[in-house]
Amino acid sequence: MHRLLGRLTALYRTTAVRLSAVYLLLFAICAAFLVFYVSSMSERLLRQQMREAVAQEVEQIERIFDSNGMNGLLRTLERRARQPGANLYIIASPTGEVLAGNVASLQPGVLDTEGWTETPFRYQRYQEEARGSNRPMAYAQVIVLSNGLRVLVGRDLGEPENFRYLVRQALMVALGVMGFGALAIWYLIGRNALKRMDRMSGASQRIMAGDLSQRLPTSGSGDEFDRLSESLNTMLGRIEKLGEGLKQVSDNIAHDLKTPLTRLRNKAEAALAGGERADYRAALEEMIGESDQLIRTFNALLMISRVEAGQAPAEMSAIDISGIAQDSAELYEPVAEDSGLKLVTDIADGIEVKGNRELVGQALGNLIDNAIKYAEGSGGEPEIRIFLERRQGDVVLSVADSGPGVPDDKREDVVKRFVRLDASRSKPGTGLGLSLAGAVMEMHHGRLELDATHPERENNRGLTVRMVFPVVAD
Repeated sequence: MHRLLGRLTALYRTTAVRLSAVYLLLFAICAAFLVFYVSSMSERLLRQQMREAVAQEVEQIERIFDSNGMNGLLRTLERRARQPGANLYIIASPTGEVLAGNVASLQPGVLDTEGWTETPFRYQRYQEEARGSNRPMAYAQVIVLSNGLRVLVGRDLGEPENFRYLVRQALMVALGVMGFGALAIWYLIGRNALKRMDRMSGASQRIMAGDLSQRLPTSGSGDEFDRLSESLNTMLGRIEKLGEGLKQVSDNIAHDLKTPLTRLRNKAEAALAGGERADYRAALEEMIGESDQLIRTFNALLMISRVEAGQAPAEMSAIDISGIAQDSAELYEPVAEDSGLKLVTDIADGIEVKGNRELVGQALGNLIDNAIKYAEGSGGEPEIRIFLERRQGDVVLSVADSGPGVPDDKREDVVKRFVRLDASRSKPGTGLGLSLAGAVMEMHHGRLELDATHPERENNRGLTVRMVFPVVAD
């Protein structure tokens, strides 16, 4: 019993159950008011129709008396009294003594006043057993004929009363069924909501314990619980990604930045050991170069973090990506030529995307710089290709090189921070270029795609990196 009460108390604490209870109460009040109002109006309408019917019959009786006299009136009332569902008919003396009609007894005082009776009165027909206070009730109109006799024409109130009783009885049955159904639905909805909240609470506790891979459960119904869980799951995915990125950055900083810091220390130690002024100057210049590289690395990390956190330095707007691609190609063309590379462009004119010009330009510059770096000295016909086109509703800006390429199973790894393949350790760089480009594309609601430039080759397959932007809506 206590367990059942505890579950009911827990159910009542849920929002869904409380709302169901409020809706049930409001519905019951409205339904009761509506049915009582309809039954009362219907009863009033029936009584009005009854009153009009009695008034018409009284007029007919007066005309019959005027035209056929007392004998004609008696024959008419006798004939009408024998009909099924007949009205009440009484002919009484001026003193109120019943002379004829189909009523055996009448509540005292009804025949004393001419006109409509003010309140319903009790009566008893012939061949009906006396039922005391449970005798039927009626409304009637009393008229006085020219000879002094009194005539009562009335109508039993059983039909309106029965109608009101049936309607209200139907109301009570309907409300009982609705109440039972509402309680059952209330219990089922509340129980389901409570179970879902328990599952969400359990998942939340595991998440708070440190397991960021956990996700809030969804039922697939698309209701408000599912929408809330999906939003929170998206947020958790973002937090998990940022946490993994932070862990990766910490590990890679400890590994990749250890070497330049060690070189700085060794150069300073060598300069102190040499003791010559020229050695000091050369060592300081080399240390400045190493420091500049460290600053560039930390600037790149800061930019990636700001982009991933949505803290871009400028607002998003419609930008001419054709112009950005053309300007970048012209900027890097001399660099490519100095490295013995041919830079080829195929850039469509007049293409716009919604984005940040500075970030897009920086990401494209990183891709071109990587392409030049890894295509240099790769043999064959080294070249860099930059092309811009519309493809299946997207805008695709691609940079392709003829370098060694990236193995298929490593393409997801090279876009992570500080990740550099073993074959590329001899090349200068920090391993942040593709990571920055990926963060920029995520900010622009696009994607970064990597593919082989020459998949048919065994060596020097090259790498094609595509920046895929959604088209600007008109």
